[in-house]
Amino acid sequence: MDFEIIRSYVPLFAKAFILTVKIGWAGILLSVLIGIICGFILYFKIPGLSLLVRCYVELFRNTPLLVQLFFLYYGLPSVGLSISAQICGVLGLGLLGGSYMTESFRSGLSAVPVIQTESGFALGMTKPQLFWHIILPQAVSVSVPAVLANMIFLLKETSVFSAISLMDLMFTAKDLIGLYYNTTESLFLLVCFYAVMLLPVSLLGSVIEKKLHYV
Repeated sequence: MDFEIIRSYVPLFAKAFILTVKIGWAGILLSVLIGIICGFILYFKIPGLSLLVRCYVELFRNTPLLVQLFFLYYGLPSVGLSISAQICGVLGLGLLGGSYMTESFRSGLSAVPVIQTESGFALGMTKPQLFWHIILPQAVSVSVPAVLANMIFLLKETSVFSAISLMDLMFTAKDLIGLYYNTTESLFLLVCFYAVMLLPVSLLGSVIEKKLHYV
């Protein structure tokens, strides 16, 4: 392993790292927003919308992100909707993550025992009071581990962005390997930068889970 080559590659990987993190977290924020909205729709069983959400969840959970990105980036222009590679990455990650986040939030809401809602009504609480003070706090506590696991999953899924010509970490590594054949050095930096991106989230998730466990 040539450490001089590694040193010269670090700025390139750092630039790709910033792009990957930016798109990854934008996609995660979008997925959380979609998940909250769709989770509420499923929990409250809103007529018509519940069926649409179910179809969306099944479609996106059972197709690869790579196929979804190809459809967004190469398929939509054929019907007159052309979007940039970065927007495509955020949208693709958000839609995929939203399908997983939906189930996480729905399961959290459904995990609250019925007897607690009945007790709340018996005490004279209104539906909004019951939801905000009884259901939602417990649902969040139950959902957090799954949501954090989904975040880590989505950050790892950013490795397929290179397929739509985004200069992310994977694209940079493959490009440098193809140009200079410094495979060991490129893969070493790829692993290091992904570890820097994922480990803090994993450690933070462990801390949050422990705190929730003792609350």
